Amino acid sequence: MKRTVLALLLAPVFSGAVMAAGYTGPSDTPQIKDVAGAMTAADDTPVVLQGQIVKRLKHEQYLFKDASGTIEVEIDDDKWPQQQVSETATVRLAGEVDVHHDRRDVEVDRVELVK
Repeated sequence: MKRTVLALLLAPVFSGAVMAAGYTGPSDTPQIKDVAGAMTAADDTPVVLQGQIVKRLKHEQYLFKDASGTIEVEIDDDKWPQQQVSETATVRLAGEVDVHHDRRDVEVDRVELVK
C-alpha cells in the first residue's frame, strides 16, 4: 500500500521532468540573429543576439549593440550570469522582440557570457 501511494505521489514529479525537456529540433518560427532583424521583426519573435551590452539606461534596461546596430534590451536581475559582464564583454542574449506603441526592445530570457 505504501509503495502504491508513494508511486502515485511521485508520478507527477517525474512526468513533469520529462515534459520540461521539450523539443529541440527545427521550427517554422524564424529566429532572428541580429539587431537589424530584431528592429523589423513582429512582436514576440524569438531572437538570439551576440554582441556587447554597452550601457545601462535605467533599472533592468540596457543598450545592446552588434555589427548591425543597437537596440534596448530588458534584462531582469535574475537573468544575469554569475560572472561580471563589462561593456567590452561579448554576450549572447536569448529572448523575444517586444513591440510597444512607440518603440521596440528585446525582453531577455537568458544572458550567456561568450568565451
